[in-house]
Amino acid sequence: MNLSTFRNLLIVLGSVFTAGFLYLVLPPLSQNFDVIGAFLGGFVNPFSSAYALDIIFTWLVLAAWIVYDAKTKGIKNGWIALLLGVVPGVAVGAAYYIYLREKQNRN
Repeated sequence: MNLSTFRNLLIVLGSVFTAGFLYLVLPPLSQNFDVIGAFLGGFVNPFSSAYALDIIFTWLVLAAWIVYDAKTKGIKNGWIALLLGVVPGVAVGAAYYIYLREKQNRN
């Protein structure tokens, strides 16, 4: 896979996830703006709890990597990826940071 295809794939995957996230989350959140309740909804049974815990720790691993990598390689705006990792999700935060990293490495 060449760099252009890789970068386009990151953009598509991040965009598709964001669209799905917005489609699933905005309607119920607009009816009852309870962010804490929405977060706790991820822990309603053992299976969803395991997935929620996986996402939380995946974000923590991503955050540790971004903080370290951005500082050692001088990647600018890595903090945006951390915010995107919270909303809409880790998939978008990771895709954005990898995109930033590749863009800066190419320049």
